[in-house]
Amino acid sequence: MPWPSRKRDKGAVADKKEPDAKIAKTEEEASDEEEEEKSTKPPAGGSKSGWKNWKKTKESDSGGEESKITYCHWLLKSEPESRLEKGVDVKFSIDDLKAQPNQTTCWDGVRNYQARNFLRAMKLGQQAFFYHSNCKEPGIVGIVKIVKEAYPDHTQFDQKDPHYDSSSRKENPKWSMVDVQFVRMTKRFIPLSEIKTHHLAHKTDGGPLKNMMLFTRQRLSIQPLTKEEFDFVLSLEEEKPH
Repeated sequence: MPWPSRKRDKGAVADKKEPDAKIAKTEEEASDEEEEEKSTKPPAGGSKSGWKNWKKTKESDSGGEESKITYCHWLLKSEPESRLEKGVDVKFSIDDLKAQPNQTTCWDGVRNYQARNFLRAMKLGQQAFFYHSNCKEPGIVGIVKIVKEAYPDHTQFDQKDPHYDSSSRKENPKWSMVDVQFVRMTKRFIPLSEIKTHHLAHKTDGGPLKNMMLFTRQRLSIQPLTKEEFDFVLSLEEEKPH
């Protein structure tokens, strides 16, 4: 029995002119069901204790060339609120994941070449943030891990699925998916607005979030994170919300 279709973000045009990071981008971008973040809250204050107390490690960024950055963690966007797409509700929250057998599901429905390439780069056991998107207050709600590496996405061949792709062939599938398993909820909800505050501060002082793809390529529903980015964002769960 196939897993329910993974809940992608609202339709958007992906980054057609930007090179892929670490994974070679060789095809034209297709439209991915992604969002333009709805958080309209202006960043309040500075980065405060987060970056001041952060022990800076060796940075892998060299002259802004993303190809030299090593990504080992991920951020996966999914919609926690109901929205119909071709008659199908694409809602899928972290609570929906927790309700799945063994708290595991496939991450299907990605229809953007760069995001697909990131899926194909994921390795068994790597962790990712589960990010609630296209909602009143977007942000990180939990952590999942990759429990099965990339394999063909079955929804591309299902004519009843909103992510059906008539141009994809079973002998050479265009689209891939991975299986993810719930690890835990973050100790608190980490909103986009708070992460953005740190990102803006780090752009000035050279902190770990200065090039975070959540802000440089915000429309991608699958995003890589460096160890420094992942560890810094994870440290925010220990802080009181500003």
